[in-house]
Amino acid sequence: MVHLLLALIYLSFISLGLPDGLLGAGWPSMYGELGAPVSAAGMVFIIISAGTVASSLLSERLNLKLGPGKVTAFSVAMTAAALMGFSSCTSLWQLCLWAIPYGLGAGSVDACLNNYVALHYASRHMSWLHCMWGIGASAGPYIMGAVLTAGGHWSRGYQLIGLIQIVLTAVLLLSLPLWKKSAYNTETESREPLSLRQVSRIPGVKAMLLSFFCYCATEQTVGLWAGSYLVLHRGMAPELAASFAGLFYMGIALGRALNGFFTLKFSDTRLTQAGFGIILLGIAAVLLPLGDIAALIGLGLIGLGCAPIYPSIIHATPERFGAERSQAVIGVLMASAYLGNCLMPPLFGLIANRISISLLPLYLLLILVLMASMHELALRRCREH
Repeated sequence: MVHLLLALIYLSFISLGLPDGLLGAGWPSMYGELGAPVSAAGMVFIIISAGTVASSLLSERLNLKLGPGKVTAFSVAMTAAALMGFSSCTSLWQLCLWAIPYGLGAGSVDACLNNYVALHYASRHMSWLHCMWGIGASAGPYIMGAVLTAGGHWSRGYQLIGLIQIVLTAVLLLSLPLWKKSAYNTETESREPLSLRQVSRIPGVKAMLLSFFCYCATEQTVGLWAGSYLVLHRGMAPELAASFAGLFYMGIALGRALNGFFTLKFSDTRLTQAGFGIILLGIAAVLLPLGDIAALIGLGLIGLGCAPIYPSIIHATPERFGAERSQAVIGVLMASAYLGNCLMPPLFGLIANRISISLLPLYLLLILVLMASMHELALRRCREH
């Protein structure tokens, strides 16, 4: 039963990644038809991220009341409905409306599954599970690119991913007894959930929240704007850029597959620090005038550097801040991450609209410096206490 449940969680992570790159990949073909400016993708992301922040902060309460199985199934169902809604949109306001259930569904399931894995499985599983997310996230842009290359409408890409989510919802509902039979007991004990103020007072949490904010800001900014950067600054065709934008997610997927083996020798902290260095190399490849091939390799390197950071920080949370507080801390970490999604990619959209989209690598470099600094500060605070 335990192995079957783990296989289901792996499948869930693939499915969770599928929609994440769709908006960035399809946006060059979408915004003109919807009568929206190129920067409007940021508005949609703000709405999605606001929903994920809210549901992440509620994740501990939902988890204690419903358990991880029901939270996961209901959240995926909400996401599936939102994706099918996206496929029917003919204007920007409709896209914004369907972004609400998408965000609400994504936040709670993310926090729930990550905490469950951090508590019950080894670090290698956390990396490999997020590798599965990377496979899903890299497949999403390629599905959209294939649809567009074949002459199809962008809405077809959303429909295909929505159908996959519907199938996963059915599987999750049928598998609810597996969660009850698993070794899930520490999270459902009778206790009061921690408040946001209580969580923020835990030594090191504030700095880690800011570091995680920066990590997800990096990931989502690249995911949202890489395609537009390749089209508007590098001069690529939209359908080609939609596929090449997936190189970033391929880097994440490959990096997390390898990272699962590296966890056998290196600590979560060392792997996170190595990720910072690889991201720096990727940004340099995109920033320097080395040609389009170097820029594409740079996108892959940024993804490769991102690979260990997310799973390593999450997996180390119970050890750094206490197993009994991990769901609350991870919920707030997710909220901080989605706040990064909410603020930083749209902010770059404004910069691209008013100045130049060519500033993307410099923007990423500033975020990286803050991310690495706050991570080291959080580690010092944890060691002091």
